[in-house]
Amino acid sequence: MKRTPMKKNIFIPIILGLIITISSAQETEIIYPQAELTLVADGYKFTEGPAMDSNGDVYFTDQPNNKILRWNANTNEVSVFMENSGRANGLYFDNEGRLLACADEKFELWQINKDKTVTVLIKDVEGKKLNGPNDLWVDKKGGIYFTDPYYQRPYWTRTKKEIDGQKVYYLTPDKDTVLVMADDLVQPNGIIGTADGKTLFVADIGDKKTYRYTIGEKGTLIDKTLFIEMGSDGMTLDTMGNLYLTGDGVTIFNQKGEKIEHIKVPQKWTANVTFGGVNQETLFITAMNSVYTLKMSVKGIR
Repeated sequence: MKRTPMKKNIFIPIILGLIITISSAQETEIIYPQAELTLVADGYKFTEGPAMDSNGDVYFTDQPNNKILRWNANTNEVSVFMENSGRANGLYFDNEGRLLACADEKFELWQINKDKTVTVLIKDVEGKKLNGPNDLWVDKKGGIYFTDPYYQRPYWTRTKKEIDGQKVYYLTPDKDTVLVMADDLVQPNGIIGTADGKTLFVADIGDKKTYRYTIGEKGTLIDKTLFIEMGSDGMTLDTMGNLYLTGDGVTIFNQKGEKIEHIKVPQKWTANVTFGGVNQETLFITAMNSVYTLKMSVKGIR
């Protein structure tokens, strides 16, 4: 008479355990089933700085050729958006839909207006030229965080930096003031913030580390925490809070800093990554002379 409830008690934990196992496995399946890395275009010199616009199209740079290009998410075609682009490196769209560019030809930060005219947001800091703005992120207020490492460029006439150190800066929303937000990094490079505007990730590629900061009042960076012992050239986030770092392909970490995926890219160096497409389910990767896409099961954040 007691066998029936005993069977139920044994059966239920087994089922619950099975459900938990399946759910946990699904959380790590961030690449769409059977999706393959797809070459979109090649023949460039060095691709960088991908940024998605409101339509899901992705703009990226070919810095040695001094061009900004645009990938059409609907047609999968690439076209030239701008020649003589200030040797743009990192790109990002501001809250008004204008393209921002780390234009390191003259060590400037540009705002490219919708008619393609250029507004120079930063020419210098206290009379000194920046090292070479590299990557950037815009907060909800319109303030701009950007990294300023020093990489000697063949098109420069100067051979040393004017500013001591390699720092993370913040251009205030009114575009009037440039503030130093981090000056204790070896060589900051990739940078990205969370959708809620509360957290900023900065990769110190020179020290092979990536840090997480809490964004305080007036854009200040506090509570610096080592996130992972790995640097990165560029980075992005998805809606699950996973962080994507680049270099040897694309390595993906969850919010705990645990590696959950590695995407192999057939190039010596993967420079940067972002999400694109109408539904933000396409991972767009810039690597050496090529750009690639990969369909994902997760979405990017705007």
